[in-house]
Amino acid sequence: MSEDTYTHGHHSSVMKSHTWRTAENSAGYLLPHLTPSTHMLDVGCGPATITCDFATKVDTVIGIEPVEGILDKARATATERNITNASFEVGSVYELRFDDDSFDVVHAHQVLQHLTDPVQAARAMVRVTKPGGVVAIRDADYHAMTWYPQLPELDRWMEIYQGVCRRNNAEPNAARHLLAWAHAAGVPANAITASVDTWLFCTEDDRAWWGDLWADRGITSDFGAQALEYELTTAEEQARIAEAWRSWMAHPDAWFTVPNGQLLIEIA
Repeated sequence: MSEDTYTHGHHSSVMKSHTWRTAENSAGYLLPHLTPSTHMLDVGCGPATITCDFATKVDTVIGIEPVEGILDKARATATERNITNASFEVGSVYELRFDDDSFDVVHAHQVLQHLTDPVQAARAMVRVTKPGGVVAIRDADYHAMTWYPQLPELDRWMEIYQGVCRRNNAEPNAARHLLAWAHAAGVPANAITASVDTWLFCTEDDRAWWGDLWADRGITSDFGAQALEYELTTAEEQARIAEAWRSWMAHPDAWFTVPNGQLLIEIA
């Protein structure tokens, strides 16, 4: 298994979207399964805005990330919100340090799309989940994203993004693969509930937020740097794409959808 490369990195242009995420807008399908006695693991917790939402609904939650840096932000989020039942640590989803049957719920949001071995990750999450518990997995599908107006520079953005992820041995269109990955991990079909949920950006405020963060991210984030390193684009083209994002967000009819695949796996 090759080493994972996180396509986005943790630049402020990336954190702008990650800190927008809440349990309600990013894990609504899981919320009915949380109780005040739930012991939970959040894989790839990032800045922990979702994790801390979970903490208000469960007994305890542990958030893990493969590197320490972003966990400083996670701990700061918990401190700012007076969350005392969430803890954070460095950990690999492939080699979870926890015993079998340790958690009532294991959750991963926008994680499998960045992994070189999502099947092994799914196996590990199932292993540490108690019988009667659930594994919850949600990932976007980039190639299924739709937008209007149909600007050619945004088509190039998609081509470049797909190319960077492929060079990183990752799957940017993860949502459509979730069921196949779960089956390959040994999960029986009758244990899986699959669904789709969509983020929509079409109000003036949402367009400005989404367009501005991608205009910045395409240049300043690890994604932008990798695109140049892999010779998939040029700095001049990146600037044109950034300008196209700002043109898109200024259009009164602009529309952007992000479809997310969701799996709830019930552990027997």
